[in-house]
Amino acid sequence: MADKGQSQTSLGQPLMKIGYYILGETLGVGTFGKVKTARHELTGHKVAVKILNRQKIKNLDVVGKIRREIQNLKLFRHPHIIKLYQVISTPTDIFMIMEYVSGGELFDYIVKHGKLKEADARRFFQQIISGVDYCHRHMVVHRDLKPENLLLDQHLNVKIADFGLSNMMMDGEFLRTSCGSPNYAAPEVISGKLYAGPEVDIWSCGVILYALLCGTLPFDDEHVPTLFRKIKSGIFPIPDYLNKSVVNLLVYMLQVDPMKRATMNDIKEHDWFKKDLPAYLFPTSNDQDTSLINTSALVEVCEKLSVTEREVHSALLSNDPHDQLAIAYHLILDNKRIEDETSKLEKNNFYWASSPPPTTTTSDISSPGKGHPERMAIALTGRQRIMSGGNSTDKNKGTPMKRAKWHLGIRSQSKPFDIMTEVYRAMKALDFEWKTANPFHIIVRRHHPVTKKYTKMTLQLYQVDYKSYLLDFKSLANNEEPNDSMSSSESISSSCQQSYNIMEFFEMCAALIAQVWILYYTVIWS
Repeated sequence: MADKGQSQTSLGQPLMKIGYYILGETLGVGTFGKVKTARHELTGHKVAVKILNRQKIKNLDVVGKIRREIQNLKLFRHPHIIKLYQVISTPTDIFMIMEYVSGGELFDYIVKHGKLKEADARRFFQQIISGVDYCHRHMVVHRDLKPENLLLDQHLNVKIADFGLSNMMMDGEFLRTSCGSPNYAAPEVISGKLYAGPEVDIWSCGVILYALLCGTLPFDDEHVPTLFRKIKSGIFPIPDYLNKSVVNLLVYMLQVDPMKRATMNDIKEHDWFKKDLPAYLFPTSNDQDTSLINTSALVEVCEKLSVTEREVHSALLSNDPHDQLAIAYHLILDNKRIEDETSKLEKNNFYWASSPPPTTTTSDISSPGKGHPERMAIALTGRQRIMSGGNSTDKNKGTPMKRAKWHLGIRSQSKPFDIMTEVYRAMKALDFEWKTANPFHIIVRRHHPVTKKYTKMTLQLYQVDYKSYLLDFKSLANNEEPNDSMSSSESISSSCQQSYNIMEFFEMCAALIAQVWILYYTVIWS
């Protein structure tokens, strides 16, 4: 498989070499191969080597998958996409020499830290969108975007990996292959419908953004058919702490109808996305002249490999993927770019550390009386449940919240549409008046026969866990009108200062709950 080099380990055993790469420790083992670290003998830079056994990939019928990944990675040169430096073939194995990143998967980062600060989530998301936009502009759809395929380097920069399911896009061509992970797959993908391609990556990016901000998935269920129904409905819980701007972006990206879904340009022009956007992520054509050769990298290649500048120039112009001078140049250049970005980060961190902290406002403080902790599902996927062992001992992880012991509303394990149907029937029987913000969010009022005044409230259905739903009641003042994007439930105590009688609100709630149960038992016994 690999040639034995003349170098030896501390135990006197010869090191394994393939080409100019000295193989090191194993990073991971997969179905048809393994990934090892390696050191480029000529430059000393560390790389990752994906070793694929030819017989295994043939038996598992994934030759096309591997070929697509190699073809796509050869095309790409982007700071947030894993780089492929070289492919070495032997009769038994294929060696993919790739960029090495040491920070692990974004999935593990979310599992460890839970929901991220908005600024951190935005930074990750900006890098992801920059990389995905680059793919789309090169007519490639990833089709399997998920935190497990987003790697992090030592400075927590995102690197998009695993292009095995990706497809080249042709103008006017529609794809129909159902691929990717169910939790991140768009409705049209799991339905087996035709799709152009880019819009399925947009949906997946929306799910990833939600996971970054909330520490959970918008659509999750252990029962796959139920999961598919949730995805096709496009209904997901929106936590209280998300600001309206990012909620607007999430809803736009997670539109069930791909024709109404946000495009890449819509995302790039969104106010929430543009905040603190680094210029290098979307350079102008004047900023990215790839024909220019980096003088510093050129000199380092000449010094380390004892060659002339003319030889390096010739190697770069030859476009030979196996030319060691060209490979050495790109390795050195990439490491220089990483060092430059690191120095910028350190400089920025210095200035931030020297600045006084921003003034805390009441809007930054999480109110204990606001919202229901039950509204969020407590796990990302079955994999996270296994990893966490069903409990957590680290109080600082910020993942699952404690379940609320009390709530005002109706809790049910019926289907969401069935719950709302019974609510509508009960409201009609009670002569309530209402208008619909969305199918699961209603603004209701009742004309009191004695006081002749109106009592108002909102009803909103939330998912509590993978099988339960909570119909939440919130009182409204007569002059208060929630907007359509509202998803939070403020405490009753905060409404006491308004000019209406709180007891009338409770009477209205009790009447509705009683009527729902009357109708329910009428159906059972009829």
